[in-house]
Amino acid sequence: MKLASLKSKSKDGELCVVSDDLTQAVRASHIAPSLRDALENWTHTSVQLHDLATALDQKKAKGAFEFKQEKFESALPRTFLFADGSAFLHHIKLVRKARNAALPETLTTVPLMYQGEGARFLAPNESIPQKDFSHGTDLEAEVGVITDFVPMGTTPADALNKIRLIVLINDVSLRGLIPAELASGFGFFQSKPAKALSPLALTPDEFGAAWQDGRLHLPMHVKINGEFFGKANAGAMHFNFGDLISFAARTRDLQAGTVIGSGTVSNDAKDCGSSCLVEKRTIEQIETGKPVTEYLKRDDVVEIWMEDENRKSLFGKIKQKVVQV
Repeated sequence: MKLASLKSKSKDGELCVVSDDLTQAVRASHIAPSLRDALENWTHTSVQLHDLATALDQKKAKGAFEFKQEKFESALPRTFLFADGSAFLHHIKLVRKARNAALPETLTTVPLMYQGEGARFLAPNESIPQKDFSHGTDLEAEVGVITDFVPMGTTPADALNKIRLIVLINDVSLRGLIPAELASGFGFFQSKPAKALSPLALTPDEFGAAWQDGRLHLPMHVKINGEFFGKANAGAMHFNFGDLISFAARTRDLQAGTVIGSGTVSNDAKDCGSSCLVEKRTIEQIETGKPVTEYLKRDDVVEIWMEDENRKSLFGKIKQKVVQV
């Protein structure tokens, strides 16, 4: 099942179901006004939404209309909690090297996580606004999951059963601000501005064998200004999403609609490229003595998407232009 949020007067958008081939959509606000509302009553709404999705794919849904991505918000336009992990060890090693920071002793045993901006996600085609390009504007292509209610103390195994939907994320980062923020001992804040989700959120059953062990085993495609930048496989997570959700729920309940990010998708194979600029810059520093690739500039365009083995688009596309405001 593929769900989306049509732009509307509501800050939560209007809940829609999208056909499997991404050509048609149908409003589902008679089931729940928004995706956030649907998640809070998932036991009841999921059945009705599944029936509507079946009708849409069979060309039997009344009121179906052409799916045009630019008319949609991020799949979940806002939520109470966005918590971003860092589950790809190759990425952690490179970004720590980039800022001359030591690796944590618990690198392989305890997930890293920060709480980010969830009050409003940028639409997947909305510009990335920047005031000062000396801040080092970077993209981060990630997989994210959206949970049902998760009680405090939930185990990693049980946490996997709380995953309701899967999305893609562009976790915009300001690399020039990160070192000073972390050095203060109080973590990320100004260096992690608004980010975007994919236009579609998919239930785990949509992926077949590609979704296993709490990981999505498919390549994350990234282009910058129309040129190849990365195709790292998201299945290379060290910690799976059960681990990340359980870690987030260690000391609190997670409300329905919580978004948990994987961290930047990263592989150590060179032909996979990168999913963020700081990785490429660090590799250039190691290999040539200095970084060559610049951080994002005004009018640069970032594209992030994922396909199945038949090259069928799964989530739609995050396509954002960088603008100065």
